[in-house]
Amino acid sequence: MRAAASEGTGAREGLPPRAIGLWGGLSANVLNMIGIGPFVTIPLALSALAGPGVLLGWIAGALLCLCDGLVWAELGSTIPESGGPYHYLREAYGREGAGRLFGFLYLWQTLLTAPLSIASAAVGFAQYAGFLMPSLGDAGRVVMAAGLCLFNTAVLYRRIGHIQKLSMLVSAVVVAACAWIVVTGIAHFDMAVARRFLDARPDAGQGFWLGLGAVALIAVYDYGGYNNVCMLGGEVRKPRRTIPRAVLLSIPLVALLYLGLNVSILGVLPWEPAAGSKAVVADFMQAIHGRSGGMLAVALILLASWGSALVVLLGYSRVPFAAARDGQFFRVFGSLHPRGGFPTVSLVFVGITSALACFLSLERLIATLMVVQILFQYIAQCFAVVALRRRRTAPEAFRMPLYPLPIVVSVVGWLYLVATAGWPSFVVALLAVVVGTLIFLVQSRRTRTWPFQST
Repeated sequence: MRAAASEGTGAREGLPPRAIGLWGGLSANVLNMIGIGPFVTIPLALSALAGPGVLLGWIAGALLCLCDGLVWAELGSTIPESGGPYHYLREAYGREGAGRLFGFLYLWQTLLTAPLSIASAAVGFAQYAGFLMPSLGDAGRVVMAAGLCLFNTAVLYRRIGHIQKLSMLVSAVVVAACAWIVVTGIAHFDMAVARRFLDARPDAGQGFWLGLGAVALIAVYDYGGYNNVCMLGGEVRKPRRTIPRAVLLSIPLVALLYLGLNVSILGVLPWEPAAGSKAVVADFMQAIHGRSGGMLAVALILLASWGSALVVLLGYSRVPFAAARDGQFFRVFGSLHPRGGFPTVSLVFVGITSALACFLSLERLIATLMVVQILFQYIAQCFAVVALRRRRTAPEAFRMPLYPLPIVVSVVGWLYLVATAGWPSFVVALLAVVVGTLIFLVQSRRTRTWPFQST
């Protein structure tokens, strides 16, 4: 296996410097995870499964993410490179063999999912902005979301050290704001309102298990981002220790915030209007503090969603860069800024495609994003851990406890979510796999590389 990059902090020839510490990595994860997710998806979860089963879905999603987080922690510690999963899959399945296919498919799905992920945060931003500007309209929200993607591209066009400081500052504000919202809800908790939620029953037409899968899929989307530090692995100081800590600390922290947020809202707002709300946290705070409270909550949520879109763009912009440096993508995407040492063409490309993706609905963005990632990447990474463990690796690299149980739980959980996600998302994801494989085979035949190499 190719040797992992040095853990030093100085500049490395042709590569960005290692400048991100534990707090920077943790803030990149937490800001990505909190973002806009729960503020726009709580109504979607309540619509999918009425009653206390909704909370079970959030807990199931957190447990699945914790098991998957162990997978990411071990892979990120073993191969601390920017563009993370691209390198994990290449190394695990053979750099000059099937790993070429897996690496290309990850790159291919990233070209699809990166814009979807960033756009979902931007669309959520615009959706809450509509609370402050009711006259904005649907077209105005789309334009605002696209403009946010382009603005973030300009913000990230600078040294990573400057972005780390900004990320940590915004993360602190966002976590404090979420804690304030939760404490406010607990202080005004009404058991009579909560009892209506507890007595509610799932829609008989959908059934409990399909509804649970839908809520868990939403929860996993909201928890997503605990892997963001892995995308920046080549820019992390002491990555074999920093990456696992950043991943495994961020998941329980955010899970507690989300559960508290759900309980707080459902003890103040009746669950039926909450399920139909377009800005549920703003309605929740307005019910307690009046219009001024709702507006303050929206301001904090806009800050969170902006920060989330920013760090997701930061992480995903490194994937085409990593593939280009490895010879599997257009060479121009491997360009670094001559003074700042950050990817330039890759960053601009992901930013522009994210702006274009803002023209899709939020529900379709989330469902398609999750199913594509599961089929292309998450399941393959589980088996990548097994493959890499069979080889000699750095003795100081992190090893997940209770191996292989977290891998088994992850694979079963991912398959369950795909099975309950609905046919449209599955068909889109499957079609993307087939098209990506065909493109890879055509390219491999032209270049006489695996599986068409000369013997």
